[in-house]
Amino acid sequence: MNPLDVNLCASYDYYLPKSLIASHPINPKESAKLLVYERASKQITHANFGEIFSFLPKNTTVLLNDTKVIKARIFGVKSSSGAIELLFNSPLENSNFKVYIKGRVKVGAKLLFDQNLHAQVVALSDDGTRVVKFFHNEKVLDTSALFELLDKIGHIPLPPYIKRDDTKEDESDYQTLFAKNEGAVAAPTASLHFSEKMFEELQKRFEVEFLTLHIGAGTFKSVDSEKLDNHIMHSEYFSISNGAKRLIQSHKPLLSVGTTVTRTVEYFIRTKKQQGFCDLFLNPLNPPERIDYLLTNFHLPRSTLIMLVAGFIGLEETLRIYKIAVDKKYRFFSYGDCMLIL
Repeated sequence: MNPLDVNLCASYDYYLPKSLIASHPINPKESAKLLVYERASKQITHANFGEIFSFLPKNTTVLLNDTKVIKARIFGVKSSSGAIELLFNSPLENSNFKVYIKGRVKVGAKLLFDQNLHAQVVALSDDGTRVVKFFHNEKVLDTSALFELLDKIGHIPLPPYIKRDDTKEDESDYQTLFAKNEGAVAAPTASLHFSEKMFEELQKRFEVEFLTLHIGAGTFKSVDSEKLDNHIMHSEYFSISNGAKRLIQSHKPLLSVGTTVTRTVEYFIRTKKQQGFCDLFLNPLNPPERIDYLLTNFHLPRSTLIMLVAGFIGLEETLRIYKIAVDKKYRFFSYGDCMLIL
């Protein structure tokens, strides 16, 4: 068996010391490490994020994800006794919601939370998610009413590899400066590197537009199937602004800030849909077609995100770069350092 067979999910494993998993963001943001990779020459340059504009071609246009992370994690008890933890994932039809629940529950179970919020379990799904309805003072809640309550009693849903409780600082640290449209349970982390000063400079130097993809908890799941072409990709709601659509349909060089922007753009290229649910799985067997440059963090082994990166630069180069990043002690994952692919 060829260990670098691009269709084998095990080929996307790599060694990562736990000490390199970032549990807090670096300050100032400009001091984060930036690995610059030029595809044409396979050259690697080590810099810091404050130098990124010196690497980007002047005619670059930029797309960002303006999703806003909600306080998606809440703690409560079952009416039958027993503590539970609930993580909101996404809205469904008929005032139903897809969630994850820590703690065993049955269909019909009633879950009690602060502020007179409770949830009723409607269904148990094979993928580990649960379908629930939420009630406040016995009134069924829609999405906007639920988000209002979550903002009062919920917690920022830090990724599972950050082994600490969320803090007040995470409410701003785990949110982009331009977060606008509520609905994500994970941040578009490549965008977290922009300080106010850097974001202002970005807008002065380059044409910038926004789209929305509400990142779900599925982004943290490793690919369990043996082969890539057997993986069923999770689905997330997206909406593309007219300004972003114009950039995508132009011939201008396009920088995608993050994997979520990349997937949204590439889904539009394939379907021409400006709104809906994106379930596109990008990888070396299904590489990107429109995005020219990518800014992204360093991702989990065997995740759809590292597979997306390999779709840009190939599996062997991806593993080579990640080994170098480990050797150079780059910080990994959501609060970690970043890579610019040119």
